[in-house]
Amino acid sequence: MSLDFPTVLVLATLSSGLIWGADRLWFAPRRRAAAGEGAPAKEPVVVEYARSFFPVLLAVLVLRSFVVEPFRIPSGSMMPTLLVGDFILVNKYAYGLRWPVLDSKFLDLGEPERGDVAVFRFPQDPRTDYIKRIVAVPGDEIHYRGKTLYINGEAQPQTPLGRYTGVGSSTALKGTIEAVEDLTGVEHRILVDPTRPDFPPMCREFAYGPIEVPPGYYFAMGDNRDNSNDSRCWGLVPEANLVGKAFAIWMHWDGQRDGLPIDWGRIGNGID
Repeated sequence: MSLDFPTVLVLATLSSGLIWGADRLWFAPRRRAAAGEGAPAKEPVVVEYARSFFPVLLAVLVLRSFVVEPFRIPSGSMMPTLLVGDFILVNKYAYGLRWPVLDSKFLDLGEPERGDVAVFRFPQDPRTDYIKRIVAVPGDEIHYRGKTLYINGEAQPQTPLGRYTGVGSSTALKGTIEAVEDLTGVEHRILVDPTRPDFPPMCREFAYGPIEVPPGYYFAMGDNRDNSNDSRCWGLVPEANLVGKAFAIWMHWDGQRDGLPIDWGRIGNGID
């Protein structure tokens, strides 16, 4: 098993806790007895470090595993909702609590809804985290045709806003149009390029006819519809791959912006 950050964090927390606990129960009393009445017993350096780091590591582990986890947006697939350089916070309990490293759910607290911006482990490579919008849930019939989503036979309305022009790394391709999509009551912005086909050549197997989403799976798409590697290309997201629901931007840093790389106006924004 390859070591990733969650594994390292769990091992570090467990190791420091065991060292501190074992010393407090067995070794510290022996040191005090050997030192004699009233004499200070010197604590080993490894125990001192374990005692100092264990509470911090435990707090980080609990917060990151069960409450909130930070992520960085590396690509433009979710423009204009999320830009390259956004640092976001993800609610880890929105879709149930899972054991760290094992990723097995032990407490069911909720399920994704249409319109949620969700982080999940990429089905073709679970070591990689993806972020997309859930556009269809179990039992839905979904079809994408003419840049329009059809959910259970109903076209999801779009209101054009005009040509989109981004800044820095998020500068859009020429001809990209921004629109507001009403996804069964959840309004959010999308980008479409009328000059490009609905499905790239490698995604043709999902281009024909409606798809019914089976139990335990979700259909996810990027808001940057013509520049997103999503369920149109590699299929459905299993419930077991869900990580959490994105809810806020806590920092934006883009080295390709003119002037300061920080966009103060995006910090603190919610994610719709």
